[in-house]
Amino acid sequence: MNNKTDGDQPADTGGIQLQTRRAWLADGVELLSSMRFAISLLTLIAIASIIGTVLKQNEPMPNYVNQFGPFWFEVFNKLGLYAVYSAWWFLLIMTFLVISTSLCVIRNAPKMMRDMRSWRDTVREQSLRNFHHRSEWHSSNARAKVTEQILAHLARLGYRFKLVEKEGATLIAAKQGAANKWGYIFAHGAIVIICVGGLLDSDLSIRFQQWFMGKVPFEGSGIISKIPEQHRLSLANPTFRGNTMIPEGASSSTAILPQASGVLVQDLPFTIKLKKFTIDFYSTGMPKLFASDVEVTDHETGKSFSSVIKVNEPLIYKGIAVYQSSFEDGGSRLQVKAYPMLGPDVSTLAMSGEMGGSTALKPGTGNDYTIEWSGFRPFNVENMARNGADVRAVNPNQSLNEKFTADLNKHLGSAAKNANNKDLKNVGPSLQYKLRDKTGQAREFHNYMQPVLIDGAYMILAGTRDTPAEAFRYLRIPADDEDSVKEWMRLRAAVQNPELRELAAQRYAKRALPANMPNAEQVQAQLTESARKSLNIFAGDEQQSGFVVISKFLEQIPEAEQGKAADVFMKILNGSMWDLWLVAREKEGLPALELDEKHARFLQLATGAISDAFFYGAPVFLQLTGFEEVKASVLQVTRSPGKNVVYLGCLLLVLGVFAMFYIRERRLWVWIRDDVAGTHALMALSSQRKTLDFEKEFEQLKIHLQQLSTQP
Repeated sequence: MNNKTDGDQPADTGGIQLQTRRAWLADGVELLSSMRFAISLLTLIAIASIIGTVLKQNEPMPNYVNQFGPFWFEVFNKLGLYAVYSAWWFLLIMTFLVISTSLCVIRNAPKMMRDMRSWRDTVREQSLRNFHHRSEWHSSNARAKVTEQILAHLARLGYRFKLVEKEGATLIAAKQGAANKWGYIFAHGAIVIICVGGLLDSDLSIRFQQWFMGKVPFEGSGIISKIPEQHRLSLANPTFRGNTMIPEGASSSTAILPQASGVLVQDLPFTIKLKKFTIDFYSTGMPKLFASDVEVTDHETGKSFSSVIKVNEPLIYKGIAVYQSSFEDGGSRLQVKAYPMLGPDVSTLAMSGEMGGSTALKPGTGNDYTIEWSGFRPFNVENMARNGADVRAVNPNQSLNEKFTADLNKHLGSAAKNANNKDLKNVGPSLQYKLRDKTGQAREFHNYMQPVLIDGAYMILAGTRDTPAEAFRYLRIPADDEDSVKEWMRLRAAVQNPELRELAAQRYAKRALPANMPNAEQVQAQLTESARKSLNIFAGDEQQSGFVVISKFLEQIPEAEQGKAADVFMKILNGSMWDLWLVAREKEGLPALELDEKHARFLQLATGAISDAFFYGAPVFLQLTGFEEVKASVLQVTRSPGKNVVYLGCLLLVLGVFAMFYIRERRLWVWIRDDVAGTHALMALSSQRKTLDFEKEFEQLKIHLQQLSTQP
């Protein structure tokens, strides 16, 4: 029978739903505040930090494309791995870590505070008997006297205590080291404070301005003062970290903040003028001090003051710290001489340029080039040794056949490779530039101004690379008697001159044969032909030249005869090259050279360098002949309000760790009651950590309390 009337209402489902939501909320809070959740977040942060350490952060995007390729570049870019510490997911993890640790502190700190204040004086005699560390004894003294003696000893040991009279007995509740729990509170609170400080110093505020205030990175180039407002950050920006490069005599009132797709310009409340940039060196040539002598002018008051900014000695003004970061070239003026590297031309061209600028070049090859002056260093400290041999030297024990078939990397080296043995030397100024053709393709070069001693001979190093991701490979041009490249350039041009090759072949054949040799004319003609062929093969063509062509020529000879043929070929080539050198000098009206060990060594090295020059990849070689240096200081400008917050968190973390590890909490109870023999005492001791020291302390305390309470 259904007793439900029309006025009856269905069951109250609203209350059930409310309880369900509360249960879900409680479970969520429980999860967020749990240790397993916090450890998971810390693990993710550790993994992200490893990625941020291994992978260079905030590099130009083309560098990542060259390093990883287009596919993985896009994958890593979507994951934000090029700026891990400002990626949205990293900031989200940090936010959840703050929430998790905060909830943990909120849940547990009140309990710990109550426990620190509590004496736990509600225990009973029977419950004390259940303690592992307990002791009982009898005394003939009265209960009051026993209590007095025990309290006096506990006071000497630094215990705080409380007397409670209950059930015809006296309970002494004592404690020591209750501040141990402050360690947990401080340590967990420190994590929250440090994370909050890190978030304050992150680019969260800059992202906020990009999301809601229309700020966008500037992707072009131009004068900073004319960059539109949507690319500039105001003085009210609470936190930033940027750089400003100031040449000597120039000034700056802005900082550049690199972004993934460009830069943002941060206005400063003052102007920094660089009066002088100073570098001091050690005896090895290594720099030991960078210092910027600056003048700061306040925009609001117009007042100026001088300051010196050094490494680890920043200028701090109006909450903004200015650090000495590095140094760059500030627009040095250069004088160079251009030598042709193609064809028989020996003419040179004097040129000038300014760092950061460009110069048009028409080398007479049918192509127009532009020189982009990208780098100048007045000194270069290089590690010149590796296990006693220079890392850039060709292996002197290498056989001719190996030399023919060796890759360019065995002829060329790096002027900056690491080595186990250190032989640091200042090898003088160097010039770095890009040679860009009319199609926009560029190749980068790095040439040293002065000869460098390598394996007993002085070489002028000319570096080349196709992309910035590669290391420079160095062509070694032997220095002549004047420590220049003139003689090598003269010989290189002569190799490409058919008329001089023909004349050199004839002179070699005539010089190499005795005057009274039978059939001299026939043998001389054959030797002339061999010398002509050797020089022509070595000269090569537009596709290949040098030892690579010789190696391919020798491969056509039966393998059993290749070694002998190589020796004969090289003897003829070396002899012909000497006569070619003399013919080239004679053409320019220069005196003949004496065939001695020094010139023979030069010719050997020059021949190898001419072979390698095919891979240099440039129509000209630019040698630095003079310069007027202009230094520029790179300053890091930061506003970091979270820095002091992080310092506070670190202090609390140290205090918390110290309290947890070095302050041991002990709880002591002594139950004293009358019995037929006098007084009965029951002692119990507990601690959060059971250590050997605790065991020793318990034994000593048991003995001392028993002895004191039984004394008449």
